[in-house]
Amino acid sequence: MQNSVVQSFLSEIPTGENVIIESLCEGNELNRRLTSLGFTPGTGINIVQNFGHGPMIVNVRGTRVALGRGEAAKIFVQKEE
Repeated sequence: MQNSVVQSFLSEIPTGENVIIESLCEGNELNRRLTSLGFTPGTGINIVQNFGHGPMIVNVRGTRVALGRGEAAKIFVQKEE
């Protein structure tokens, strides 16, 4: 059985899902901030809370991080189905 890869933005991923960072889609300032928090390509993320509005909470590298929706919409991720 072959797995298909689904790609989307982090802000679109529902609570409880696990994804892998594909790339960061923003300018240098936000990229530096996200990288310093551990958001680098190839890193796994668990979605702790995403209500579809307001900030979301994710677990990255063993740390819970709250991200604004605008920030989360600039992180391109993939998940296997």
